Amino acid sequence: MLGRTLAGDEIYCYGKSIVVKFAGKRHVISTGPINGGYHEDLTSVFNHDLNPPAGLPKVLRAPTYEEHMILVAKDLGLEPKRTTGLGTSVPMENASIKRNEDNGLEVTAIATAGVEINAGRAGDPAAYDERYLKNEEQSGTINLILLLNINLTPGALARTLITITEAKTAALQELMIDSRYSHGLATGTGTDGIIAVCNAESQTVLTNAGKHTKLGELIGRTVKDAVKEALFKQTGLCAASQYSMLRRWRRYGLTTENLWQHYCLVKHTKKLDRHTFLKRVSALDQNDALVVYSSLYLHLLDQYAWGLIHLPAAKEAAETILTKLQQNFALNCQWPQQVNTKNFLSWAVSSFTDLVCHLLHNFERCG
Repeated sequence: MLGRTLAGDEIYCYGKSIVVKFAGKRHVISTGPINGGYHEDLTSVFNHDLNPPAGLPKVLRAPTYEEHMILVAKDLGLEPKRTTGLGTSVPMENASIKRNEDNGLEVTAIATAGVEINAGRAGDPAAYDERYLKNEEQSGTINLILLLNINLTPGALARTLITITEAKTAALQELMIDSRYSHGLATGTGTDGIIAVCNAESQTVLTNAGKHTKLGELIGRTVKDAVKEALFKQTGLCAASQYSMLRRWRRYGLTTENLWQHYCLVKHTKKLDRHTFLKRVSALDQNDALVVYSSLYLHLLDQYAWGLIHLPAAKEAAETILTKLQQNFALNCQWPQQVNTKNFLSWAVSSFTDLVCHLLHNFERCG
């Protein structure tokens, strides 16, 4: 048993699953494959790790994901018609449970999270079209179960999904998580799931779960904290691990290998060997100036891509940052001056990459 809410709901971990058993009548809204949508007759909810035992392939035990999850519910001793659940590829030992309370109003969030594989930004290119292709690979990557000890109107319960999603996205934004499908910052993953539960037996009935309300504030803070802790438990992802030039630039394809390939194209009288080059990349990856100015530079590119800054001002600002970095490291780089709206982003990325390669080449002189 992992805990009990003020409403009496009990949270258990059964091996590869976390199960919440209700102490009374609850209203539930869920994105799960079984009993998704709004329900007033459920007795439990769960989150399940879909990973097979070590060495075995990941396969469904039934023809569809829904049928597979029905079998999981039965394994857990739950009545499939009276429960809803989410699937994930995250082990339950990496789950985070966070709780906040204000004058008897309690919010509990249970989160599992991982973003290294399929973090994405809303509007990124699709992986498939369900009208023509079924995709049963439904391992939810950021799964959230929200438990409230008070009652909500159906509309307010549905409204919690918006606040939960915004809080999840805020957590990713504060960690500057990159989309794996575009140059943008991630707003979630392609397989996230949410279950929100309110206490239908409570005499307190709220009609709003938006950000202006105390309930919305508690949901936002609790979910943000749970998502961040779950990400740290899963992969060690945190502010310290994100303090990295390469992590900031990964969404534009600037990796160690790409830096090496770019360096090989630059003319130098005596080139570094690969081993020395990679050691220098590692040594400079968390350099304060590179991390800080990378962040400013990338946000400039974001605002240009969003149409908030136009070409002349964007180019001037980019050159200002590049010049400042050159001054910091006593470099003397040249970059192309002919830039237009079609090539600005590629020019900006290439110019920064050139500067970093020159810095790596002159590492000892630059100190």
